[in-house]
Amino acid sequence: MATATHPDMPRVRDPRLDFYRGIAMLVIFTSHTPGNFWGGWIPGRFGFSDATEIFVFCSGMASAIAFGGSFDRRGWLLGTARVLFRCWQVYWAHICLFFALSFMLIALDSFGFEKNYVNSLNLSQFFNETKDHLFGLLTMTYVPNYFDILPMYIMILLMMPLVMGLASVHVGLVFAFCIALWFIAQTGIMIALGTERIAVSLPASLTSDRPWFFNPFAWQLVFFTGFALVRGWLPRPPVNTLLVVLASIVVLGMMMLSNVAIREWGFDWAADWRRANPNLITKTDLGIARYTHFLALAYLAYAIAGDGGRRLIITGRTASARFGKIIVALLTKVGQQSLAVFIVAMMLSIFVGFVLTETGAVADDVTPLKSHVFVAAGNILGWAFLVFIAYTAAWFKSQPWRKSATG
Repeated sequence: MATATHPDMPRVRDPRLDFYRGIAMLVIFTSHTPGNFWGGWIPGRFGFSDATEIFVFCSGMASAIAFGGSFDRRGWLLGTARVLFRCWQVYWAHICLFFALSFMLIALDSFGFEKNYVNSLNLSQFFNETKDHLFGLLTMTYVPNYFDILPMYIMILLMMPLVMGLASVHVGLVFAFCIALWFIAQTGIMIALGTERIAVSLPASLTSDRPWFFNPFAWQLVFFTGFALVRGWLPRPPVNTLLVVLASIVVLGMMMLSNVAIREWGFDWAADWRRANPNLITKTDLGIARYTHFLALAYLAYAIAGDGGRRLIITGRTASARFGKIIVALLTKVGQQSLAVFIVAMMLSIFVGFVLTETGAVADDVTPLKSHVFVAAGNILGWAFLVFIAYTAAWFKSQPWRKSATG
């Protein structure tokens, strides 16, 4: 992992960061597309952790590069101001995503299809009681499940000034804070002199006690793990045979307890184990088995990419080398524009799901050939569109209209 601890160090962006985050963006699109059976074969189905951990971990790394230097160079107050500005941007991205997607669902329902698409995301509550739910949406006390990643990201970003303040005293305080907060998210807080437990979470519904699907007090552990590696608070792990073997054992061992193992291999005992140990694999509160699985996967990905991501720099003039270079470049671009791609992916996945449903491609009585062709087309065309969005966003960010004309 790249490190950046000195104010005068250049802001070097590790190529592995954007490459793997680009993969996560495409996986998130596939996994969120209704009726998309390719989602049954994404990496997360072979273990406990999935693309969410990749996204949050890489966001922690990117934040250390983008914001950590501001704290170093300009001090705590201006560093905090920059973080707050980013929270403001992500907050409005969240709000705009909700209304844009709601508009699309209303437009689809206006054509009179048999399926009610507003209800498919459980948004009828919002439209039936708009006044209360609009207030809840803007204060993030109403967070529908499909719209839960960005609020979690905002809350974790808001912890960054506290983490940097603790680090200025001693890095050990950061580790103590992050681990203690994660542990409290798992166990809750016991009322003094009593046995009642208060869960440490945030409310997501105005009509029930449903919490945020992603508990930021737990998920900060993944974010600040990536953050600490880039800042140099955690040492860069060595790549050696022993660690590769241990990480592989963890990944393969947990594969025996995965959804694929239960669905395809008939491991009923694995289903029994998962039902008996929900706290170890919970996604909401980031169970320890999920975190361990992710660390093992991340280490293997780190080892495969090579020191500084050197294996991602493909040379050669053969057709396979050129193809590999193109794929790496496309995925890296998607990772670099992750917020724009994520917003579009969340809308695009619902639209592709609508197309698959209304064309009958995922109906029970459809022929396997039609189903496979339509689902493959939906995934591949969707990925291509997200790549287009990434390059378009990068073009706008470059502000070409401000460059002086030549020749």
